[in-house]
Amino acid sequence: MQQPQTRYARSGEVNIAYQVLGEGPLDLVYVMGWVTNLDLTWQEPSYARFLRRLASFSRLILFDKRGTGLSDRVSITELPTLEQRMDDVRAVMDAVGSERAALMGVSEGGPMSVLFAATYPERTSALVMYGSYAKRVWDPDYPWAPAPEQRQKFFELIEHSWGGVVDVAVMAPSAAADPRFAEWWGTYLRASTSPASALAFARMNTAIDVRAVLPAITSPTLILHRRGDLDMDVGGSRWMATQIPGARYVELAGDDHLPWVGDADAILDEVEEFLTGVRRGPGPDRVLATILFTDIVDSTRRATELGDAAWRDLMELHHRVVRKELERFRGRELDNAGDGFCAAFDGPARAIRCAASIRGGVQRLGLEVRAGIHTGECEILGDKLTGVAVHTAARVAASAGPGSVLVSGTVRDLVAGSGIEFNELGVRTLKGLPGSWQLFEVGA
Repeated sequence: MQQPQTRYARSGEVNIAYQVLGEGPLDLVYVMGWVTNLDLTWQEPSYARFLRRLASFSRLILFDKRGTGLSDRVSITELPTLEQRMDDVRAVMDAVGSERAALMGVSEGGPMSVLFAATYPERTSALVMYGSYAKRVWDPDYPWAPAPEQRQKFFELIEHSWGGVVDVAVMAPSAAADPRFAEWWGTYLRASTSPASALAFARMNTAIDVRAVLPAITSPTLILHRRGDLDMDVGGSRWMATQIPGARYVELAGDDHLPWVGDADAILDEVEEFLTGVRRGPGPDRVLATILFTDIVDSTRRATELGDAAWRDLMELHHRVVRKELERFRGRELDNAGDGFCAAFDGPARAIRCAASIRGGVQRLGLEVRAGIHTGECEILGDKLTGVAVHTAARVAASAGPGSVLVSGTVRDLVAGSGIEFNELGVRTLKGLPGSWQLFEVGA
């Protein structure tokens, strides 16, 4: 499933960016927290997987609230009220032809979802809240919110640290040590709004109080919260569950505030069962696949000899040949790095024959390639495959000489009886991989 197209709905004088994916039997409006950017959500594999799982049982409706992400920016002195945010949700629902939908409010998206469900029960089929709150600052009757001085420290953090990772250690402690995730988080925040607007949004959110609205909710309601959430005290959700008539409350293990980090499937299982009555569990996150890597021999030297323009033209022809053969042998392109390709196949014999055809096709262009193939269990990350099997295929390819197609012993064993001939190369050590590997060269 590719990233959905971004469209715009008109809400008053403001354009609201939205995306729709999935073809499930129910409409689900996912109300994100604080500041967001629809395009950047798809750049983080764990977030993309989370959204695709929601879309596997619903028609999922996403949007950037006014003032953030791809929606129209607004003056920091005229930030949207909860009423205006409700207008934006109705505008998006109208634009996609949704008469009635479930709302899933995450964190700061919860209070607006509460108000929408109470105000428009005829358009709300169900309400789900995760890691949310009724009030954002401490009160004797609501002691689970941060004290005013704690919120002030957060304001100062935004003022002094916006542009960096800001509060990633609080929002996603299990992922905070991952430099790739931290870099994405900082980029996501910067692309979501400006420093001044982020501070204004944070101050505005601090004033939210929907406690009086909770008893008026008539829609079926599910409240989810991780017990160790470092950003939002679990006590607030426990209390909200006592205030909403008939609400179901589920407390989950974990410290992460972001729902797609940590054990996201525990959250998704509860949401799916609540909204559909069925708990299917997560889809497969591992698959057996045959991975092919190709690489042009002496590409740097050839590029220098030909010059930039001629090399670009040659690379375009090379890519056409490779993609034509991938399509012919049912290969799926995973990546390309300019002079090499990575592709996945559901059968090793097809991968071998594809590599041989690519070798012959690019030779007619005056190029030589080396190729490596390995079959193993791969991890599914969105549209990509990762894991040791992918790394192994890359190292097999790195061991190949000019014009050579090498395969691991695993591949050779799996194609027994196919008629493909091999030359045994003996046992090799592959860089970065434990043990020794038996490699075979595909016959000409």
